[in-house]
Amino acid sequence: MQELYLNKEIMLKSMTGFGKAIYEDEQLRVQIEVKSLNSKHADISLQVPKVFAEHAVGWKNLITAKLHRGKIDLHISYEYKQPANLQIGIQESLFKAYYNLLERLANEVGAPTNKIFQLALKSPGVMVSKGDSEVDASIQNKIEHTIQVALQKCDQARMEEGTILATTINTYLQKIAEGLASIEKLDPARSDAIKTKLKGKVESMNSELPIDEPRLEQELIYYLEKIDITEEKVRLATHLAYFENVMQTEELAGKKLGFIAQEIARELNTLGVKANDAAIQKHVIIMKNELEKIKEQLQNIL
Repeated sequence: MQELYLNKEIMLKSMTGFGKAIYEDEQLRVQIEVKSLNSKHADISLQVPKVFAEHAVGWKNLITAKLHRGKIDLHISYEYKQPANLQIGIQESLFKAYYNLLERLANEVGAPTNKIFQLALKSPGVMVSKGDSEVDASIQNKIEHTIQVALQKCDQARMEEGTILATTINTYLQKIAEGLASIEKLDPARSDAIKTKLKGKVESMNSELPIDEPRLEQELIYYLEKIDITEEKVRLATHLAYFENVMQTEELAGKKLGFIAQEIARELNTLGVKANDAAIQKHVIIMKNELEKIKEQLQNIL
């Protein structure tokens, strides 16, 4: 049986983490907070100022690319002071178009025209800040950089939490490996006891009834193969080794480890049924209990 080596570096990440980043200069202050919890999918909640709503989709893509999945909340706090030399411009042609349209409609319905000037001046796109597009691009870049820093801190927190979880999982995995080693030691005696019991029954039958020896031999071989647990022990050892290997080599291992845990559970169930031995079944129960603890921890593994 392959031995487990549980002292190697572990690559697991938790889905639980928190990150915070702040950017500030004479014109701008941005604070980003990211919180991540368990979820089977990428469930992202993004709270941003309305002025940057059009960038929300791109920023969600940044979050998904870095954190992959989880219930993720990202909050952007934004403060901006307009520079003193900001120049305001008026789109005169657009203003005149609004004014003429509003004046015509007012005359048609008999409405007063004394407020048309103010309405036209406040119409969308009439008043603009010169250089606004350049400022917006600069601010967007600064916010995105701050988001990246916060995401990196959250990811680092996930790695640290994952290391703690991996240590806990290793403890449970080691107990399952120890249980398998104990079953290996018990199995020869179990097999001998079964064979002795069968031999005694066959001898008692020989003295009472005529027996078809070739047919009896076939039935005995079939029965012994049916209760043999060698394949289950080998497969279980293989699954345990593979589980450990995935923990050490794959960063996003949560779902795959869950599938391997299902295979381990299947082998334990079969082993317990086929063994038909109280001592071995006791170890199987203990191993199943440790496996359930592993499954519980895997719910928070990315």
